[in-house]
Amino acid sequence: MVRVEGPIHGDRGGPISGSDFLQLRPEEAPAKGLTTWLADGLRLAVSHGRLAPGTRLPATRLLASELRISRGVVVDAYQRLIDEGLAQARTGAGTTIVAHPHVRDAPSDRRRSLDTLRLPLPPADGIDVDLSPGVPDLAAFPRTAWLRAERAVLDEITAADLGYGDPGGTPRLRAELAGWLARTRGVRAEPDDVIVVNGVAQALALLAQTLETRTVAVEDPGSRGARDQLAHWGVRPEPVPVDAEGLVVDALTQAAVVITPAHQFPTGVVLGPARRRALLTWAAAGGTIIEDDYDAEHRYDRAPVAALQGSAPDQVAYAGSVSKSLAPGMRLGWLIAPRRMQPALLTAKHDSDLGNPALPQLVLARLLATGDYERHLRNVRNRQRRRRDALLAALRVHLPRARVTGVAAGLHLLIMLDGDEPDTRTAERAAKHGILVHPLSWHRMTPGPPGLVLGYAANPPDRLAEAARRLGQVMAQ
Repeated sequence: MVRVEGPIHGDRGGPISGSDFLQLRPEEAPAKGLTTWLADGLRLAVSHGRLAPGTRLPATRLLASELRISRGVVVDAYQRLIDEGLAQARTGAGTTIVAHPHVRDAPSDRRRSLDTLRLPLPPADGIDVDLSPGVPDLAAFPRTAWLRAERAVLDEITAADLGYGDPGGTPRLRAELAGWLARTRGVRAEPDDVIVVNGVAQALALLAQTLETRTVAVEDPGSRGARDQLAHWGVRPEPVPVDAEGLVVDALTQAAVVITPAHQFPTGVVLGPARRRALLTWAAAGGTIIEDDYDAEHRYDRAPVAALQGSAPDQVAYAGSVSKSLAPGMRLGWLIAPRRMQPALLTAKHDSDLGNPALPQLVLARLLATGDYERHLRNVRNRQRRRRDALLAALRVHLPRARVTGVAAGLHLLIMLDGDEPDTRTAERAAKHGILVHPLSWHRMTPGPPGLVLGYAANPPDRLAEAARRLGQVMAQ
């Protein structure tokens, strides 16, 4: 087999003519797992630079013939690259490489110092399957629908639409969000109640700057990012335990609480009906609920759970975003707070950034109005269900005694560990096998049982199966 050095480009954008770039020997092909074998070879060719962005892959029939495998195997392998965002397929143009895989460079001193503010991640060297929770499937971003909506918006808007507007957001998006959240989450709000923000992180920042209290209850275990955001603005997070029914409301002694009732992070439990009633009773007595509607749109095996805000709009500040459904880089979210809180929040928003960019807001408004956003959500749910199912099936094979929770919704699951080994040590051993996972203890404020938090949204099924196999090896040691 000829081994080609350096990147390969098709003549004038045409497809490359053979299989040499793969450096695969047909006689060494496995009896089972041919698609994974070929997909791994394609990924390696991209990461080593043998396939540069813009290169058209060989026709599926040609590559299948040279490798002496079925055309269906090649089609499936190409599809995996497309799912991972490394390639794209267009009618009449074949399949083209569009990006290199994300390679983690050694962080600079500044980058390292920023990372330590978030989580004490293990060394990135040698990590080839990242199972960090909260990372969405970026390859599923609806490029075609977004481009179509953006063109339509640019055809319609006036010059005034691009000027300094209301710091709370464009009226069109606020109206669409109010209607969509009412239909899908049971939220009770008028368009003027909606404040468009850069994401839940900014919603928490604005609330932290305007709350009268300087201590806020948080779930334990719970979101480390939320705790860090509050602490940055001088609000002290205080832990309240979480059990199988969600937040232990009887343990609340603070005046405000941050909660993820639809899909608690990281345990995945749903706030139980009795706990919901108890929490709403607590709020009616003067408490403030900050509801992070985390992962509410990603559900697979259960009916949707209505937002708390719909039951107590005068006591609940409700926050959500498109970070997990579209992409975190869009920096688009919403905050719906009790009306007594809105003037201070709008002032803080104005002082912070004068408001979000207008064009992305108008595009999202159009996606909501046309139904394209909901169609995209259905597509994403199907993709994530397949990935979740692949990880669960592989865990049953390679970790048959694992206690897995939080699988009915969301983009991650939780494995509870037996034994005395700290989960940080287990995560370090997994990292040595090329798998990045979060120890549950990273998300705790007080001691508790060990566990591993596994995100599955950002990896295709074959990579998740491989990750489970390596985790099985780690646990067997």
